[in-house]
Amino acid sequence: MTTISTPPIEMPHAEPTSPSTTPIEISFPLPKTPHTTAHVHLTFLATSTMVFLATTTPGDSAGTMKPLGSFVYAMPDRTNTRPALSTALYTSPASIDYATRTAKILARRMRRPVYVGCSIDTVAAGSTAEEEMEGLAKIVDEIMKKWDEKQRADGVVNGV
Repeated sequence: MTTISTPPIEMPHAEPTSPSTTPIEISFPLPKTPHTTAHVHLTFLATSTMVFLATTTPGDSAGTMKPLGSFVYAMPDRTNTRPALSTALYTSPASIDYATRTAKILARRMRRPVYVGCSIDTVAAGSTAEEEMEGLAKIVDEIMKKWDEKQRADGVVNGV
């Protein structure tokens, strides 16, 4: 039996690099629920956006851990400008609706894929439907302000 010797394959050397983007963290009181603060961790990547949402209230203990919540991926529909397509990557019954709505709205408005992690539980917070919708609108508006700032800084006009 003949043995064939092959030369060793030389692997390219990979240099560690720092992240190309810095996450943006913003906090603001939610409308109609002044004692609830929304926290948004926002990262604009080259081809997608990552958003993590949470809330705190004055009664929250610093040592307690909140559940992870839901994680949803949404992307704009190329054939129809109105709805966005989404899929839940990780679900928590208390936050899946809020995460899905947020992801779909952002994907449609940004015209790019969006990942949303959300631990906001509006039922446990005792929010009414009106408070929930105004909170969602405020969160989306704050995120879109940061998106518009980034677009202007990158020299992008009207998404082009």
